[in-house]
Amino acid sequence: MRSLPLILVPVVLIALAGCVRQPAQILGNGSAFGAVTSIRDLKSSSAPVTIQGTMIEKCPVAGCWFKVQDPTGVLKVDTKTAGFVVVDVPVGSRVTVSGRLQAAPERQISALGVRY
Repeated sequence: MRSLPLILVPVVLIALAGCVRQPAQILGNGSAFGAVTSIRDLKSSSAPVTIQGTMIEKCPVAGCWFKVQDPTGVLKVDTKTAGFVVVDVPVGSRVTVSGRLQAAPERQISALGVRY
């Protein structure tokens, strides 16, 4: 009976260690994040914008683009000019994206940084 606490304590500690949240990973420029705007409310501007949502799709070959969905819409994010790819970011991840809104040839964000 006295050995039960000796066995139970390590098991509980190991279980709790698995619940510790990992620190956010940042790709690209980590200082570019600002106030979060919904996809619907994005306005054309040369200033960087920040959106937050779920990655619902990504380039299956090189990870050079992905799509983010928030409650107001879906927007494509291009990472080529930022010099990083999202190959290791799982689809379904919660992401925060900083970048510049482009209207042509399609409405998308040219990424500066991604936090997941």
